[in-house]
Amino acid sequence: MDLRNDAAFFALLTGSHRRLVGRPLLPEPGLGPDWLYAQAPFAVLAHDTAEDPCFVYANRAAQRAFGYAWEEIVGMPSRLSAEAPERAERQRLLEAVARDGFVAHYAGLRIDKAGRRFPIADGVVWQLIDEAGAHRGQAAHFPLPG
Repeated sequence: MDLRNDAAFFALLTGSHRRLVGRPLLPEPGLGPDWLYAQAPFAVLAHDTAEDPCFVYANRAAQRAFGYAWEEIVGMPSRLSAEAPERAERQRLLEAVARDGFVAHYAGLRIDKAGRRFPIADGVVWQLIDEAGAHRGQAAHFPLPG
C-alpha cells in the first residue's frame, strides 16, 4: 500500500503524535497529507511492527536527507538508517519510545545511501497507536540537517 498521501495513515501519524507528544505535528491546521509528504520542511519517517521493522513512510524531506527514493526506502529495514556502531544506541531509543510513548529532543548520527554520516538533532520519536489503541509502529520527525 502506498502511504504517501493516504488519509488514514496521515490521521494515524498526526493523531498519535498529538495524543502522545501533546502538540500537533503540523505547524498549522488545515495542512494535509499532500503537504506533509511533498512540502514539509522537516523529515518524517515511520516503520512497521515487524521483528526487524521496515520503513513504511518517508516524506520527501526524509528522502533527501537519506538519499533514497520512495521505492528504495519503503521496505528497507529501518536499522540500516544508522551505522552498525550506532545501532545499539538507536535500539535503546526505540525501547524508550515503546516504554514511554515518545522521546523528544533526540540527537544522533545517521547514514545516507552514499555512506555519508549526518547528524539528527531535536528529533521526536513516537509510538504509532491508532484510535482503538493498537500499536502500528513508530515514527520520527526531525529538522533537516544543515
